[in-house]
This record gives sequence, C-alpha cells and structure tokens, in this order.
Amino acid sequence: MQHDANTLAVQLADAARQASRDDHSTRDAVLPGRRALLVDQHPLWHEAVELVLRRLEMEVAGRFVDADSALAALEEDSADLLVVDVDVGGSSDGIGLVRLARTRRPTIRIIVLTLDESPARVHSALTAGADAYVLKAAHPDDLATAVRQSFTHSMYLAAPPAGLPHETTPLTGREVEILRLVAEGYSNRRLAEILSVSEPTVKFHLTNVYRKLGVGNRTEASRWAQRHGLLAATTRRD
Repeated sequence: MQHDANTLAVQLADAARQASRDDHSTRDAVLPGRRALLVDQHPLWHEAVELVLRRLEMEVAGRFVDADSALAALEEDSADLLVVDVDVGGSSDGIGLVRLARTRRPTIRIIVLTLDESPARVHSALTAGADAYVLKAAHPDDLATAVRQSFTHSMYLAAPPAGLPHETTPLTGREVEILRLVAEGYSNRRLAEILSVSEPTVKFHLTNVYRKLGVGNRTEASRWAQRHGLLAATTRRD
C-alpha cells in the first residue's frame, strides 16, 4: 500500500509540474493569501499536494503525518484549508480529524485526499464535515478544482456518476466521463475543449483508464464502455 501511495504521489507531482508549464492549464481562479495544513503519513504527498496548491497561489503552513500534531496546529494556526488522508496515525484517524476540525474550526475548508474509494468511507468523510473527497489517482486539475469549489461552498466528490453502480467500474467520475466521450469518437483535442482542460490532462486520465480496465488502446476501451452500458444515454456534441 505504501508503495502504491508513493508511486501515485510521484505521478501527481510530475503531472503538477507539467501542468504548471502548460499555458492551457486551468489557472483562472487562484486563491492568493490562503493557507493550508497537509496531513498524510507519506511525506511524498506533502510535496505533491504543495505543488498543486502553489498553482493556486496558496501557502502551505504545516505538514503532518499524524492527526494529533495536525489538531494541535489547528488550535494555533489560522489556516484556511485542511487536506487530510483517511489513513493517518495518532489517537484518531483521518475521519475523526475531519470531525474534530469541523467542530473546532467551523469555517475551515476540508478536503479528504485518499486511496480509499469505498462508499462507506466517502459517506463517513462527508458526514463528518469534509467539503470534498478526492482520490489520490486524480489529476492535479481535479484536485485544484476541488480546492476552488470548497471555497465556493460546492461539494466535490470524485466518484462514479449517478446511475452507474460503483461496483461495476473501477473508474472515477471524471474517468467515466472521458471514457464515454472517447467511445463516442472524440479526439483528445476535442475532449480537452469539451472538458475545459489541457490535452496532457486528457492523456493522463486515459492512461489511468487503460490501466484500470486492462486495455491497451481507445478501441478496446470503447468496447468496454459499450459492454458496460456507458453509452446508453449519451448524445454526441459537435
């Protein structure tokens, strides 16, 4: 599990660096002056998330590997954002930290960033007070979107869309959306235009789609989508 987490952290950091060099990346809504606390038992994730937050002109005020240290910092620091994994050490897990943070700092924005995509954990995190639930396999643009939306009081959930049972697909909501459009025949350039993201972002998601589905190209991925009924309610947009 630690190997998987560290690998994803490196991938997120690399993608964030690439996105910062890409003129077409979504950087239209920055959050200058905002401060964040990061809580993750894998230090590599501190660096990866900080790269994403820098694109939003946010400052990282503290990095912690356990819930107790993070909670103590919350008492002393006027941070605006808490980014936490559900699996952290200390007297409380990540969900408990979310609940305590929401109670003691009602206005703080809280994002859960984790490998755990089980519906029970998603429900627990949102019930505890999280503003967003993002999977660690997400692209930096998706994490940045979650951060922005948390400050506009919009809930962000990286999960399959309504009507698609979670157990039928290992894909996130954004990956399902891209897979549907790929199956409809759109090019990467057109996908980027439709979704208002960069082409590297589209390629990043497609790579994850191919890996998760065990396929090697767009044709095989499209066949998977057809077999699992993802095209039933789609209408081509030209």
